[in-house]
Amino acid sequence: MPEQVIVDDAVGALLRRAEEARVGSRRVVLLIDGRSGSGKTTLGRAVAAAWPVDRLGPVRLVHLDDVYPGWHGLEAASRAVETSILSPVDPGWRRWDWEHDRAAAWEVLDPAVSLIVEGAGALTRASSALADVRVWLELDADTRRRRALDRDGAAFEPWWDVWAAQEDRHLDRWSPTGLADLVVEAR
Repeated sequence: MPEQVIVDDAVGALLRRAEEARVGSRRVVLLIDGRSGSGKTTLGRAVAAAWPVDRLGPVRLVHLDDVYPGWHGLEAASRAVETSILSPVDPGWRRWDWEHDRAAAWEVLDPAVSLIVEGAGALTRASSALADVRVWLELDADTRRRRALDRDGAAFEPWWDVWAAQEDRHLDRWSPTGLADLVVEAR
């Protein structure tokens, strides 16, 4: 059963779990999943900003928004988390150029540097097995939609239903809430 916390307590709870997971000099991998507009990016940035480098070493924040290969790419980015981003050998990902709607440069990751990966689709059974801390963000649909459209406006609005259907498939297939160590009640 995952621990439940409110968003105000999430950064501290995640950092405590990261410190508990750290073994020697091994990196820590933290996955943050949730539906669009739930606050994944905000939480990921807050955790990265508060990351205790002196105790946990450096950290890199990866946004799946940079990985999704277009508006139909949730499943592909989800696979990239487990096969390339969290790969122990030559980890990285192919950046997506949203402006030109095409693949862009390969982004290299240092396999010794801790990772925070945030985005819809980050948490699957396979990626969960490769992570130390697994998070699901929960927020009601109306608030999520308002936030997402306030943030991305006209670029996202015509794709909302397409994206939501992909999120539904991800939830049905992987039940990420059940894979999470921590469920964060966002506001």
